[in-house]
Amino acid sequence: MHQISPMSEDQMAIKEAVAKTIAPFDDDYWLKTDETGNWPEEFCNAMAKGGWLGIAFPEEYGGAGLGLTEAAIMMQTVTRSGAGFSGASAIHLNIFGPKPLEKFGTEEQKQENLPKIISGQEKMCFAVTEPNSGLDTSSLETKAERTKNGYVINGRKIWTTGAQRADKILIIARTTPKDQCAKPHLGLSLFYTDLDRGKIEASPIPKMGRKAVECNTLFIDNLEVPKEHLIGEEGAGFKYLLQGLNPERVLFGAESVGLGFAALERAAKYAQERVVFGRPIGQNQGIQHPLARSWAELSAAELMAYKAASLYDAGQDCGAEANAAKYLGTEAGFTACETAVLTHGGMGYAKEYHVERMMREAMLARIAPVSREMILNFIAERVLGLPKSY
Repeated sequence: MHQISPMSEDQMAIKEAVAKTIAPFDDDYWLKTDETGNWPEEFCNAMAKGGWLGIAFPEEYGGAGLGLTEAAIMMQTVTRSGAGFSGASAIHLNIFGPKPLEKFGTEEQKQENLPKIISGQEKMCFAVTEPNSGLDTSSLETKAERTKNGYVINGRKIWTTGAQRADKILIIARTTPKDQCAKPHLGLSLFYTDLDRGKIEASPIPKMGRKAVECNTLFIDNLEVPKEHLIGEEGAGFKYLLQGLNPERVLFGAESVGLGFAALERAAKYAQERVVFGRPIGQNQGIQHPLARSWAELSAAELMAYKAASLYDAGQDCGAEANAAKYLGTEAGFTACETAVLTHGGMGYAKEYHVERMMREAMLARIAPVSREMILNFIAERVLGLPKSY
């Protein structure tokens, strides 16, 4: 299928190399992970062995020293292969998750942890969201209280991906009560520490799709954290989190576009082969037009994702573009997956054609890590200059 692409020769080489790495993991592999809920260990090992987990990290820590653009190309290639978010989410956190550690950690913290994350030796999870605060991070209730040797953390987190197998946890907690801070987002601190299962209970959340990559509710009871595990300055954790928001939005947009193209390709193939009333259903405009519209929407969203990534890599402000990329990519991706299911008719509801799995996974990106409505709020306020609505 023809694809609009602003990729350079080197970037095309990255895309081809990633595709070669993941070629052994076909639709049946991902169908099996979806049915069993088993983590795609073989896929993750192949990506780690290929050196892809450190694509956007400095070479001195074992990374490739490339940018967000190359990371987006890689992740879109993963989802487009048919892996969808079962594949992307299994490695997604490696791409942006350790960024606060890289940007604000001490040299000792970086030397100790980044090479292990990049090689796949160390597995991490990211604990931010809480049951009572949702997207209002400034109102989170998990507390980190100072002790003689560091801190002790108590509280709850929700939607923490990969906590069943993680060795380490990147966690944000309140170190100064909100009513004692000049601004609500102050007084939050970020820690990278051991996931002590004697102190942290991780309970998987049954959910609609992406069964192989679990999300968890965490119950944290007196987790002792050495002061050496604090990232940067105490009370500046929210500012550090912001460093990862734009890259995460760009990646979600690019991944959703890849998933949408994967579903679209399968739908177009089915429409060519399925004959009803003596003609292929793809000859009917009622089938053709929704598919063609999805191609146009996906292609436009893809360009916005790469525009945002290029701005980020150039060190320029990309907040509006990153949010727009996430919004456009996830909407276009879901629409393409839904269209693919409808193109297949009754068989679109059957697991053997894979598009129903893709549609379930596409819904995830419309919700997480930020809602469509909050993205539109951001653009309305920051780009259009409209008054804050909440």
